[in-house]
Amino acid sequence: MRPGWRAVLPCPARWADNGDMQDATSGEPRTGLRERKKAKTQAAILHHALRLFRERGYGNTTVEQIAEAAEVSKTTFFRYFRTKDDVVLHDAYDAPFLSRLRAQPPELSPLAALRETLRAFREEITEHELEEDWQRLEVIVSIPELHARLLDQFAGSVGELTRIFAARAGRPADDVDVLTFTGAVIGAMMTVWLHDMGEPFRVRLAGIEQAIARLEHGLPLV
Repeated sequence: MRPGWRAVLPCPARWADNGDMQDATSGEPRTGLRERKKAKTQAAILHHALRLFRERGYGNTTVEQIAEAAEVSKTTFFRYFRTKDDVVLHDAYDAPFLSRLRAQPPELSPLAALRETLRAFREEITEHELEEDWQRLEVIVSIPELHARLLDQFAGSVGELTRIFAARAGRPADDVDVLTFTGAVIGAMMTVWLHDMGEPFRVRLAGIEQAIARLEHGLPLV
């Protein structure tokens, strides 16, 4: 079984770090050339790092080797990642996903906004980058020292999701109802995801969408 999930929009469109769309065919992306070059360099470092981890092992791969393979200097590497650990811990799509959720129309309920974001995510996913993320997360689960940092990242994402839901409901983020609501959403998503681990990625996302729809209708277990 493979852990984790993420996605990007297929070329020529991508999510920018702020959740906006970039249109590479128009010649006038909403993010500038500088941002796109930075994203390309970061992706190259990640791609070559994962290849070297597979070929040589994580412990036997150095920052110098990664930089050389990506055809960048060590200085450039450190502009994007502080350490080798940060290469595999970096999730480039968590923030854009949350930004997309935050940008959903204000009239949508928290669950409706989440379902719409998940739907777009499922329809726009690319298999190549999904496969690369599997590889990234497989490295993480093979190294005990990285587990705690992965949990810290997850906690940060849950906290941001709580704040997004709270803002949509017009309540403070520490409201017990908001916390309970977020816990129910996270629990439903994780339970369905783990149950469907053997299914294709889009099938699992569809299952999560169904779980959210059931929460939205009250989920009477009678």
